[in-house]
Amino acid sequence: MPQSHKPDQHASNITAPGADASLGQWLSYLEAIHPVEIELGLDRVMVVLQRLFPGKPEARIITVAGTNGKGSTVAALEALLQEAGRRTAAYTSPHLQVYNERIRLLGEQISDAQMIHAFERVQEARAEVSLSYFEFGTLAAFVAMSEADVDDWILEIGLGGRLDAVNVLDADFLILTSIDIDHASFLGNDRESIGFEKAGVLRPGIPAVYADFDPPRSVLQQALSQEVDLALLGRDYQLVQCSRQPAMVNLELGDEEFRLPDFALPVKSLAAAVVASRTLAPNLGVQQIERAVAGVSVPGRFEQVATSPLVILDVGHNPHAACWLASRLRLLQHPETRIHAVYGALADKDVQGVAKAMASVVHSWYLAGLLKEAPRGYSAEALGAQFEQCGIAPEGCWDSVPEALAEARGQARANDIVIVFGSFFTVAAARNLLYPSAAVTNPGA
Repeated sequence: MPQSHKPDQHASNITAPGADASLGQWLSYLEAIHPVEIELGLDRVMVVLQRLFPGKPEARIITVAGTNGKGSTVAALEALLQEAGRRTAAYTSPHLQVYNERIRLLGEQISDAQMIHAFERVQEARAEVSLSYFEFGTLAAFVAMSEADVDDWILEIGLGGRLDAVNVLDADFLILTSIDIDHASFLGNDRESIGFEKAGVLRPGIPAVYADFDPPRSVLQQALSQEVDLALLGRDYQLVQCSRQPAMVNLELGDEEFRLPDFALPVKSLAAAVVASRTLAPNLGVQQIERAVAGVSVPGRFEQVATSPLVILDVGHNPHAACWLASRLRLLQHPETRIHAVYGALADKDVQGVAKAMASVVHSWYLAGLLKEAPRGYSAEALGAQFEQCGIAPEGCWDSVPEALAEARGQARANDIVIVFGSFFTVAAARNLLYPSAAVTNPGA
């Protein structure tokens, strides 16, 4: 059903920030003006977009959708295009500690002043149209990017694809990273339904890459019906493990071969960015590509933040991501190494699927409630009940991530590993503890 853009009584009683408002005040306003946190649909966003942009933005638009690996793909493609001398802007979500993380202009995080200016422009343009937190922020990202004089916009889909606010813009190139079960209440309970929603970003005749094996039929059917030149892993390009270097993979693309790191970031995401770069930046040489990709890192993606014991943060929050995370931990594990997992999750996640995916590598579980960080979070008790149902006995349940993390670090030996994962909110809480100087804002939707 099309979403209404009539005046909203809920929003009409809330006063917009004044001329001297801070970014924090603007973010509080965004959280308050729409009656629901997540409301998929493009009608309202399209109305405001047309007021802001009479025509399509001049920059080239690359859209990245998928279940897992989107942030890594965006970061790798950003690095490759910059290596080619192109001026880039990137939009990702959610953030970990500060909202500004969501927008990078010419490789640098957007300033508060630039963000506030973009919010003011969207506020003026929307008038009577009610926008969700994510929709308002997405349009503000478009404003900031349009004023930054860049060549390429790299846009990460927030949730799904077909009805996500980012999809209001037609892309010039597309990447689908993976399709797996997540956000089932919005996207469906099986890969075919979810694939249909995520493939909704495809455009007739616009080239795309699918970055994983076994694409759902719904993706292939949409690509075929729209005559999309869809590059497939396993058919159009190959990933071959390096026998002498277990943390490296060879990407074979036509008559070219690229050596890519296979450790801290999903190599399938890195490979998809490289495949895309052969169309988007064809003049890049092999050594340039390998150098650019080797330097990519993403906060909160297998991020090593402390030693003795080693502490790693990862935002993986579904079984597909947990399987990848378990494979990374095995690379670090020695016979005497024990792995202590600090885990907190939102209430719509497949906790039992995640626990089973990690059970083979985790020795001790420290469960953390997220109610202090997120209204949609599991309480410690509810999380414990989920683990009990799948036959896993945790060390205990704590009301917050800092409490669970302190206990895990206290129990770990110097050569052990503490992995903190399960949600952006989980990782954000750990980062706020480890890096308290960072200004903190809610990771949001």
